[in-house]
Amino acid sequence: MLANQDEHVNQMIFDGLTVLQHRGQDAAGIVTAEGRRLHLRKENGLVKDVFQAHHMMELRGNIGVGHVRYPTAGSSSCAEAQPLYTNYPYGICVAHNGNLTNTEELTKKLRDEAGRHINTDSDSELLLNLFADSLVKANTAENVTMVEAIFTAMTSVMSQCTGGYAGTYFINGIGLVGFRDPHGIRPMVVGSRPSSNGKTDYVMSSESVAVDTLGFKLDRDISPGEAYFLDFNTNECHSRICASSTSPSPCIFEYVYFARPDSIMDGISVYETRLKMGEKLADKVMRIYPDHDIDVVIPIPDTSRTSALQAAYHLNKPFREGFIKNRYIARTFIMPGQETRRKSVRLKLNTIKSEFAGRNVLLVDDSVVRGTTANEIVQMAREAGARKVYLVSAAPPIRYPNIYGIDIPTREELIAYNRDEEAISKIIGCDWIVYQDLKDLEDSVSECCSPEKEVINNFDTSCFSGKYVTGESIGDKYFERISMLRNDDAKQKRENGGNGDRKSQSSHNGCESVSNDKRLSTIPKNHSCESLSNKADINQI
Repeated sequence: MLANQDEHVNQMIFDGLTVLQHRGQDAAGIVTAEGRRLHLRKENGLVKDVFQAHHMMELRGNIGVGHVRYPTAGSSSCAEAQPLYTNYPYGICVAHNGNLTNTEELTKKLRDEAGRHINTDSDSELLLNLFADSLVKANTAENVTMVEAIFTAMTSVMSQCTGGYAGTYFINGIGLVGFRDPHGIRPMVVGSRPSSNGKTDYVMSSESVAVDTLGFKLDRDISPGEAYFLDFNTNECHSRICASSTSPSPCIFEYVYFARPDSIMDGISVYETRLKMGEKLADKVMRIYPDHDIDVVIPIPDTSRTSALQAAYHLNKPFREGFIKNRYIARTFIMPGQETRRKSVRLKLNTIKSEFAGRNVLLVDDSVVRGTTANEIVQMAREAGARKVYLVSAAPPIRYPNIYGIDIPTREELIAYNRDEEAISKIIGCDWIVYQDLKDLEDSVSECCSPEKEVINNFDTSCFSGKYVTGESIGDKYFERISMLRNDDAKQKRENGGNGDRKSQSSHNGCESVSNDKRLSTIPKNHSCESLSNKADINQI
């Protein structure tokens, strides 16, 4: 984020991260720039816990970058909390959303050919070092301008990376670069507002809700394969498609679950798509069970509420709130260990028994991943007095891992893997289950595209279809490797410090520097912010 030079940006970044807390609850970080000095604070935890008043006082400057982390690659160590920083060239920070799928190849190339030091298992660090190395090479060309060097470097990055990625690079004293992968799998938007100094303030964000909340006007989405450069010295913006070819295929799971309903992504209202999902889901229930005996429609909070409301309307059945949610419990499907997930469901939700007693209840969920949560909720409904419990999912059956930035686990842990609806309903304990058809889900999103935008007909639907837009094939070595990283046993081992001794990494409470001639990584120490000299600013929320 770039604000008026007389205005500190720290509170705006804090507010933006707070409204985007749903995108990551593992760690949070902010870097701000005061002249040529960066002030950094990052730590495991929620935004409200990581940034106390004394931290905010030290985060001075009118340019900054913020990030909330949801780990799908690497570990949960605060060493991998973002923004990440390297001091060569210029001093560059990165804030990144997504997953790279060719990390082994990139790590070997950066270490063996470029001599870059890779300090963590994070693919975000690879993106940072890859851009830094590419920018050094681009700047060696004769009479090259900085704008051309940056776009040349971004072209090199996009030619070498595969996967889903979007984010920002901050280049000390030079500018801010927003970028999005050639398929546009992960989202990225730009906003602006007039500044009191006669210039323009800018913000880049994963979702438009942060742009709105901070009082900026949503300008547009960054296009698939595009780099968007804001020059600090001229306050001018430059953009270019840096990918050799593009094929817009945004992640459809953003619309199902991940994004906030008040966001607009690629010109499509998330709220409107969820209404459509509920409508089409009700139509399918009527096709399969025309003589159903549903008495009441109840959403499983929170994401499914919009779809449930519309489904109830089309089924001509009352919509009721039957579950009350405790908002201070983390997401269950990313927790390590099935037993932990089971216990957390009872802490997260409580039933209003009068809405269940003696009724045939239709429960609406946004998606069913492992089935552990669904099974517990069905049992809670029966314990509250429901005669019959039916379950519908606004998403199709999830049968494959997501490899582009959402931690949907290994195939063997997915309840729909190698099972039909009858087998799934028996495991969950409901009387029957109905899933959204994939075509209906795609149409729900496409039909909500704004008139001035080109209709999107292609999406990344890999977790439903097993077709990966970047060309990976189920069964190859990459999937074997992510299975080893994502299964519950591996996650539990990392949580217990079995791989890299997380306890020793997290024993400090502030930020500590580990550096060499080309790379600086940050790890907490002394419960304070750290100043990094000879660098500068950026923001990606």
